[in-house]
Amino acid sequence: MSGEDRVLAGLRDDGAGRLARGASRYLLVRPETLVALQKAVEAALGARAAECLAAGGRAGGGSALRALGGAAEEAVGRLLAMGGEIGWGRFTLERLTPEALVVRVEGSPFAEAYGPAAGPVCHLTRGVLERLAELALGRPAAAVETACAAAGAPACRFEARPR
Repeated sequence: MSGEDRVLAGLRDDGAGRLARGASRYLLVRPETLVALQKAVEAALGARAAECLAAGGRAGGGSALRALGGAAEEAVGRLLAMGGEIGWGRFTLERLTPEALVVRVEGSPFAEAYGPAAGPVCHLTRGVLERLAELALGRPAAAVETACAAAGAPACRFEARPR
């Protein structure tokens, strides 16, 4: 089964306007829509916008992890695979130790839709990975996007460490 077929086979339409994958509801939204929202929030809040978007990623990441369940290392693998399956880019685990979670994302829809930027723009992804790091490291963690395709890097890269 191709990747596209696998993703589509995992989505269920209830006939009343809801899409679900497993027990989780999903919404298909164009990246340009989310980036337009991001840019509007940035215009209104300046630098604080990044943390607002990361908070959204943490909330969504927490929901996804609860739906996935399982041991921490299994959840890391499943969440990174799911990221690619739902269109957030190709996630690669670079390192997982008791002190760090490092993930590379190629083809980030947020970086691509944002266009050229002076710094990192994938705040939703950062929030998701921060929540994943908290599970994997077993304590509160902070994630930083150390490279971003929107800022000219070949891929986006995130490093999370305990707070």
